[in-house]
Amino acid sequence: MSLISSALKRINPSQTIAISNKARELKASGRDVIALAAGEPDFDTPENVKEAAIKAIRDNQTRYTAVDGIPELKAAIVAKFKRENGLDYKPSQVTVGTGGKQVLFNALVATLDVGDEVVIPAPYWVSYPDIVQFAGGTPVPVETKLEDNFKLQPADLEAAITPKTKWLIFNSPSNPTGAAYSRAEMKALTDVLVRHPHVWVLTDDMYEHLVYDDFEFVTPAQVEPSLYERTLTMNGVSKAYCMTGWRIGYAAGPEVLIKAIGTLQSQSTSNPNSIAQWAAVEALNGPQDFIAANNKVFKERRDLAVSMLNQAAGLTCPKPEGAFYVYPSCAGLIGKSTPAGKVIENDEVFATELLEAEGVAVVHGSAFGLGPAFRISYATATKDVEEACLRIQRFCGSLR
Repeated sequence: MSLISSALKRINPSQTIAISNKARELKASGRDVIALAAGEPDFDTPENVKEAAIKAIRDNQTRYTAVDGIPELKAAIVAKFKRENGLDYKPSQVTVGTGGKQVLFNALVATLDVGDEVVIPAPYWVSYPDIVQFAGGTPVPVETKLEDNFKLQPADLEAAITPKTKWLIFNSPSNPTGAAYSRAEMKALTDVLVRHPHVWVLTDDMYEHLVYDDFEFVTPAQVEPSLYERTLTMNGVSKAYCMTGWRIGYAAGPEVLIKAIGTLQSQSTSNPNSIAQWAAVEALNGPQDFIAANNKVFKERRDLAVSMLNQAAGLTCPKPEGAFYVYPSCAGLIGKSTPAGKVIENDEVFATELLEAEGVAVVHGSAFGLGPAFRISYATATKDVEEACLRIQRFCGSLR
């Protein structure tokens, strides 16, 4: 009898976390490493948010809370969805989890049965297919193309939907590509979904506020109100509010789904951290002006990275609309060799050899379901982004 369950055998450890850990180990051993693997803003959590957490501790807000969030945070989330997305929810339609990942996990585990299919545009965030497989479902990746800036096309979505399709997982702006969908692009996709009333939509809006060049963010239920009753709109405070370690994610959707998520959470983690919840109340209700200031820096880094990577031999890097990632293709380097004679057989070998030769940690594209490419997070000091891109240019130039 095996100790390890069959459910656990269906998944793998997160490759983005594994590469970040590898970079930390190399740094600890004395190597000069620039880590561009983690999706984490280098800006500090805003002072007002930190002060709200300190006040919560002093006010002894340190006990168990309602399983799926304190009323004050649910009210702030309801107000956020109305203010920023034009979506009307009641507190009973809101769930709060320990990060967006738990919300996604809860939603999929609570709804998927063996044989259910989940359509996932590729490249995708590494956790989506593994969570689907853990829950017993079948991920159906739909490859996007570089020439479409890695955006899902309506005809490809239509072709992927079958009678077994339970969910579409949709992420805009995207991790790992940064691609974001305009209102017209979103409407073309929601038009397809309207024709398939059995398909639910799980939209991951975690990077909503990280958009550039006057891009206007929209979410599916906002563009197509008829999808409201079968959409779970997920978001969180991690990225825009620089609160990755606070672990607060949230979502809103139909009450029957929210209740199911709450049941599952009651038997796993119970409530999210009480202090972090009060910090999130302040994040959502408090001043928002720092987001634009942070985005100005992110945009400068994006433009720097795109320019420098497109000057590297064999790389092609589209300019994304949002998030803090770029996703250059390294197809022009496959089959070439390092000075030591190592053949670049695929993007994983490229990333490994880049780390060994130049001390730059990136995540290979095959981890996200679409290569040959790699993901760079530019959510790090501008000087490090520039130095890393110089090293990448040097590495690419050394291949023969």
